[in-house]
Amino acid sequence: MGSEQDNQNTGWQDPKPTALLVLADGLVLEGFGLGATGQAAGEVCFNTAMTGYQEILTDPSYAGQIITFTFPHIGNVGTNDDDIETVNMAAVLGACGVVLRAPITGASNWRAAKHFDAWLKARGIIGISGLDTRALTARIREAGMPNAVIAHAPDGGFDVEALKRAAAALPAMDGLDLVPKVAATQRYGWDETVWAWPGGYGRQQATSRHVVAIDYGIKRNILRLIATTGAKVTVVPPTASAADILALNPDGVFLSNGPGDPAATGQYAVPVIQTLLAEKVPTFGICLGHQMLGLAVGARTRKMRQGHHGANHPVKDLTTGKVEITSMNHGFAVDRDSLPGNAVETHVSLFDGSNCGIALTDRPAFSVQYHPEASPGPQDSHYLFARFAEMMASRKAVV
Repeated sequence: MGSEQDNQNTGWQDPKPTALLVLADGLVLEGFGLGATGQAAGEVCFNTAMTGYQEILTDPSYAGQIITFTFPHIGNVGTNDDDIETVNMAAVLGACGVVLRAPITGASNWRAAKHFDAWLKARGIIGISGLDTRALTARIREAGMPNAVIAHAPDGGFDVEALKRAAAALPAMDGLDLVPKVAATQRYGWDETVWAWPGGYGRQQATSRHVVAIDYGIKRNILRLIATTGAKVTVVPPTASAADILALNPDGVFLSNGPGDPAATGQYAVPVIQTLLAEKVPTFGICLGHQMLGLAVGARTRKMRQGHHGANHPVKDLTTGKVEITSMNHGFAVDRDSLPGNAVETHVSLFDGSNCGIALTDRPAFSVQYHPEASPGPQDSHYLFARFAEMMASRKAVV
């Protein structure tokens, strides 16, 4: 009888399951464990990206979620120290579980530094392979994202009834403020710029403006792209007051991505944003930051049935008429019917017609629902960072 790793690499010689995915409705899915042992609970979503699994699993916006990858071959290029999106390298932030179709193969990439299974163990992420991910994805499409418990025990010993109770007792994502679990607790600066061949990531040499980024669970490549525009970047915690932010004399404010229910985070974030808008500080929001801007001007957000998670989502920019392929990760959306008269819809999903961007007509502020920083994903939307820089420059010229 082979070891668990042997089973993963040679087709599961031992038929005894070593991992379970137990849904809140009592459905038990058996598979083979990988990564960390133990159990974790979260909301199950699916991601359609074919590459970038390391960036996906370290995106703080996935806190409290178990990711099902629809692409069958995950882990085959290994892992490295560069493709991580959490700012705090020591923290385990992001998804709490991963669901795969095929076992992990050996790493086949010149950048690989560690096997995916060993990386998952080091990050404390529990995984299961051998599941019919197409069937699970279809179930999510039809019934929505279920709560579940993912468990990994190398000896195959599980208390199934206890796992069912734990899954059923897990609170819904609605009403959960998960930002405090992933965001910064103190202010810090950022000067790393985007990756370029052959030198890798660069460092700022000079700055011409100052951007204060409010961290609700910010990603590294967002910060790199802001820095690459020539902006000095100061990151502040989500609890920073408007007075604290204005005291830094920013030329612009960035509202970051993050996890959880935007309405819950908005309880403390929205008043701050409203003050900044009243001061006419140029503002740019992404993902949760987009939803925060919408809430700040009086719009509502709603829970989506299956959410948008992947690197192949077509979005139309209504300001230019162009269609861009985008990276998305969100389970809530701004309700376009609730947008006030001073908020114009600028982007729309071509998958389901949901709102993907707004701009204010009486304030220098705009936001998008998707992830233009492209980690992972296409770079079609990098122009938004230049648009933000132009907005700051125009505002600075007027003042």
